[in-house]
Order: sequence, then C-alpha cells, then structure tokens
Amino acid sequence: MTQTSTLQYEAPWPVCALDWCKSSPPGQSSRPRSAFRLAIGSLTDDYRNRIAIIGLQDERVLVEDDYTEYPDFVTLVEAQHGYPATRLQWQPSTANSFAWSQKSANAELLATTGDALRVWEYSSDGSSASVGSYVGRNVGTGGHQLTLKTALSGQSKVQNNNTGAPLTSFSWNEKSPSLIVTSSIDTTCTVWNIDTSTAITQLIAHDREVYDVAWLPSSTDIFVSVGADGSLRAFDLRSLEHSTILYETPAPKNMPPPTTSPSSSARPPTSPLLRIAFDPADSNYMSTFHMDSSDIQILDMRSPGQPVMELKAHRAQVNTLGWSSTDSQLLATAGDDSQLLLWDLAPHTHTPSASPRNASTGLSSPRPDVKKRTLTDPVMAYTGASEIASLAWSPHISSMTMNTGHSTAPGEWIAVAMGKSIKALKV
Repeated sequence: MTQTSTLQYEAPWPVCALDWCKSSPPGQSSRPRSAFRLAIGSLTDDYRNRIAIIGLQDERVLVEDDYTEYPDFVTLVEAQHGYPATRLQWQPSTANSFAWSQKSANAELLATTGDALRVWEYSSDGSSASVGSYVGRNVGTGGHQLTLKTALSGQSKVQNNNTGAPLTSFSWNEKSPSLIVTSSIDTTCTVWNIDTSTAITQLIAHDREVYDVAWLPSSTDIFVSVGADGSLRAFDLRSLEHSTILYETPAPKNMPPPTTSPSSSARPPTSPLLRIAFDPADSNYMSTFHMDSSDIQILDMRSPGQPVMELKAHRAQVNTLGWSSTDSQLLATAGDDSQLLLWDLAPHTHTPSASPRNASTGLSSPRPDVKKRTLTDPVMAYTGASEIASLAWSPHISSMTMNTGHSTAPGEWIAVAMGKSIKALKV
C-alpha cells in the first residue's frame, strides 16, 4: 500500500491567502479527514472575493493511488469577502479550551483581514465525515456553515475618516486566543479582544505602512512588526511609550546626499520588510525578507541590529515563509521562482538556555556579536508549475487507522498556492 505524498486542489479563482487548520473540530479528533482542512481566500480585482474551506474528498486518497481521476480536496463551504483577504487564519489550537463568552460550543473560528478584521464561525454537523461518503460526491452540499460573527474596523488615529484604513495582516495570540493584533497601511497596529469585539489599544508603530505583525510566542504583551520604513520593531503593551528597533534594512549603496536639510525624522529610503515570523521552537529567532529580494534574513532578539543568518537559494523574489509548529526548527520559504525550499536551522542555532529571558520584559538579554552565516543548501526543494504566492504548514498529524484497516504515516504537510492550484506536500 503506497502512502500518498502529494494532494491537490484546483480553486475556481486565484488563491492568495491560505491556512491549514490547527486542531480538530470538537468531537471529531479521531477522523483523518478532520486534520486535512484548509481555508483559502481569493484574489480577484473586484469586490466579489471569496473565502472557502476545503477538505478531503475521501480519506482513502491518503493511502491509495487509484482515486486520481477525482480531486483530493473539495469545497466544504464558502462565503463572500468583498475585498481580498490579506491574511486568513484558523483559530489557534488553544482556542478549543478557552472560555469564550460568545462562541458556539461546537464551532471553530477563522479570522481574515482586508478592509476590516472579520471573525467567522465555522461549524459542521459531522455527517460529511461519515463512513457513507463515497468518491465523487461533493461533500460541500450539507452540514457546513461559515457565518460572519463580527467585523471590526476602528477609528484610525492618523486619518480623519470614520472607518479604519485597510489592514495588511494580523497575528492571533496562542496563549490568550481572544487577542488579535492587526497591522495597517495607516502606520498603526491595533490590539483587539475578539471575544468582546473591542479595541484594547491602537498605536502608531512605524513611519510608513505596516505590512506584518507577530506576537512573541507565549506572551500576551510583546509583539513585533515590520513595514515599508524597512524596520523591525518590538512593542510591549505594558510600556507603550517606546518601542525597540530590532533591525533596520541597510540604506541603498551610492545614495545621493540629501538636497534639502534633513528633518529630524527623515531616514534615507530603505527596502521595505514584508513578513515577520517567530521560530516556535526558539522564539529568540525570527525570519523576515525584503521587498523584491530573493534572500531571507534570520534575526536573533539577543543580538539586534543585523541578521545572524541569511538564506540564499531562491532565484527570484520571495513571497512567503513559515516555520514548522514542531520543535524541528524547519523553515519553509517560497517565491516567484516557483520553488518551495525547506531549511533546517537547528544545526546553526544556539541552545536557548544560553540566554535566559529577562523576567521583567520577557525579552532575552543580549548576547555577544555573532558573525552572520550564509546558508545556501536547503534540505528539501520542490518546484511548482508557477509562482508560489503563499504557504501553510499543517500541525503534526498523528498516524490514523481508517475504516479499511490502512494506516496513514504520521508527519507534517505543507500546502502551497500557485495561481488557482493548491498542492499539499508531505514533509
């Protein structure tokens, strides 16, 4: 019996946003199908964008090859989204045990950003996971509901109109799943309590647009952001009067001297930073990349100012990156060269015990200057049919036994979006 190593899905529209479910729906943890659910968002240049949840057509596609004439995934449910979703995430795995005041007990939450932060409730009656589903049947016909729970767009601190400016991204807090921080093109970040649908705080985070934001793992106070001003900054909700600049992109070489007297806040133009992500296995480390760049920078909070590693193997601009949720320190990167590259950073990182976190700030104490390493050898490479716009890791999926008696191999998967095609690859 061969184990399937790739699954695929053709969407009716180009896919820009993608996420893999982090946990099983309440009461369905034993079903292989429940671990293979993806949320996707469209990218069309009108106000008719969609988000959808897709799931396995039949669990037997995981262990048998003779279902190739059918799609591996089918649409379970979809909803209108207006503008494209700039980011889309399933609830953190901690959300099922969180004491929500508003959420239905058997529902799961998704969140999206665009012109607002939207929180969605997804529920399925479980019937589509029954033994009776047969290949070729569209399981999206019944039992699945995706409903808009709340849309949050606060008053902007820096704009006079009543609606908030477009949101570029968000980060969902794992320790306290009621907290989401969003980033906006109006230079601000906003921390929301999605259980009470209120904005906790909004701060001017950067000199220009903010493109991405991430909570420090296991913290409910500290988050970092990157933006068009080329800086990576850390904020602490307990002391918002100042921020810490952890990294600034170098100014371009051969810059002409300023023609006018520089203002106190003026900086030479630098390359925007587009994405930021913490290593879940060691949250001292973060990954980011510059606009139009084929390299990835790995930064260490203990030695701010310059990258400790640079990953160089892509042949065109990088579009997306993501860390494995396990302790493996695997980083996936993908871009316009149609390549998905997997990097093993464990041999190159120092043990986190070498630098204990400061109990008062949650940040690590500095470490001596570290010479930057350049890595050029990923441990895995996959070349897709076209440019890869986004990727998503699955959590570690345990081995599961099906009704046929076959068992699936345990492990992780990575899904990538290329135009209208989604491919899920076994790591």
